[in-house]
Amino acid sequence: MILISGLLFYEAINVFIITTHFGKDTTSFEYHQQGLSELADTLIAKKIILDKPSFLLLAKIFNVEDRIKPGKFLVKKNTSLLSLIRMMRNNQQATVNLVINKIRTRAELSKFIGKNLSVDSLTASTFFNSNDSLAPFGVDTTTLLTLFIPNTYTMYWTTSLPGLMQKMKIQKTQFWNSKNRLEKAKQKGLTPNEVYTLASIVDEETNYDSDKSLIASVYQNRLKQSMLLQACPTIKFAMQDFTLTRIYDKYLTNPSPYNTYKNKGLPPGPICTPSPKTIDLVLNAPTTNYLYFVAKADFSGYHHFSADYKEHSKFAKEYQQKLDEYQQKKKK
Repeated sequence: MILISGLLFYEAINVFIITTHFGKDTTSFEYHQQGLSELADTLIAKKIILDKPSFLLLAKIFNVEDRIKPGKFLVKKNTSLLSLIRMMRNNQQATVNLVINKIRTRAELSKFIGKNLSVDSLTASTFFNSNDSLAPFGVDTTTLLTLFIPNTYTMYWTTSLPGLMQKMKIQKTQFWNSKNRLEKAKQKGLTPNEVYTLASIVDEETNYDSDKSLIASVYQNRLKQSMLLQACPTIKFAMQDFTLTRIYDKYLTNPSPYNTYKNKGLPPGPICTPSPKTIDLVLNAPTTNYLYFVAKADFSGYHHFSADYKEHSKFAKEYQQKLDEYQQKKKK
């Protein structure tokens, strides 16, 4: 009996030593505590292994089913079946690069997490919409996004939501404690969350850094003078319609607290996750006397800035006329 088992073991290793992964250079698979037979079917479908019986035999010999934990595994081309088995037995899991770019809402964040980590989007949504869940991390449902500084974060696929939030909290603290950001925010009379919120508006206004700095100065001047911000991106957020290309008067009556045409000061929280560069542009915004800005009529994406409302009205009228002409042409 011992001799037969030994021969089977030798045969499995000898025949299938380089029979794994004959497809891409690297392929990943996820283990959700499904049976090994079902896992083997997945591995065959992904072209990671060729032979199911051999896989199951070695998995049994190495007691994989009792040792493997849920996670994501990365397999290189020509990895031996034995190495694959050892990888699973020893839980040598792959890390995930969580690339955070612009996210506008809790719903978007939930969907993003569900797509990239083992947590499903519905569970993430429930967590992100609960102030009780968020409280240990110093945020609530309105300030949640302030915890997410756009960057690439490396973590395990099985990272829990509390684990993710704790990592984001640590990263946020490190971000604000570098480059004198806390001191710069204090000098402007703003908290880090307020800077983040202002940066989220600026980030939605333009893609040009030179204009971002000046737009930030306009909004800071308006805040100092207790003027309404009248930021169009906040109307889009209030209406939850990010496809709007033109803000009509009928939209300005929206009762949302994010409507900065009705409510003074900054909105209760950010309207997107602004880039770190935009946050720094807000912190380093120049001192100006500008109170107004409007897009240039050449549709270049740049803006006219004014300290005088009369001058601003002239530029605004030019832009509106060009926009009307453009829309009329589109209808023809």
